Amino acid sequence: MSDRVDHDGLYRIAESQAGYFTAEQALDAGMDRSTLIHHARPEGRYERVRRGLYRLRHFPSSPHEHVVAAWLPLPSPAVVSHESALELYELSDVIPNAVHITLPRTKRGQRTRPGVRFHTLSDPPAPNQIRQVAGVRATSPERTIVDSLEAGTQAEQIELAVRQALERGLTTPRRLRAAAAGRPARVRTFIDRLLLERAA
Repeated sequence: MSDRVDHDGLYRIAESQAGYFTAEQALDAGMDRSTLIHHARPEGRYERVRRGLYRLRHFPSSPHEHVVAAWLPLPSPAVVSHESALELYELSDVIPNAVHITLPRTKRGQRTRPGVRFHTLSDPPAPNQIRQVAGVRATSPERTIVDSLEAGTQAEQIELAVRQALERGLTTPRRLRAAAAGRPARVRTFIDRLLLERAA
């Protein structure tokens, strides 16, 4: 069966995901489980990271691969969010102490993992609030900023993120205000004040 494995296709998938792929992706490429186990042995072409998650053994490391490895094996609606999304967009100087992942409340009950913080929301990001960044699905810049502000990220980091996002054209004042609508008053007020100061 290994002669029917789409190794090139699997490599392209892994290449777009910082060298990582799931067992399911390998099976979809035509690989059976015994072949996957064979290639994941010491000195094989793949490295088993944990159950269901593999990495191309000689693929170069990247600065965000820890985010990809945390996100990849999760169910489909999972998105990288909060300070981890700020890190992916290179907005602010924040260094997250965990990979932040947002899931719909219906998907709560994920097993806790070291270095991963789950946010389960009754109002998860809509499709227009999600972007593909560094091989993962992440909340949009404006949603990321507002989520981080509401979750307690330091004010000066939010100010820096807003300034950088606007200067780099990643968002607009209108989209930031829309993302803040329906949030607590302190979040809306903070975003409005920043935008007014920039317009002055």
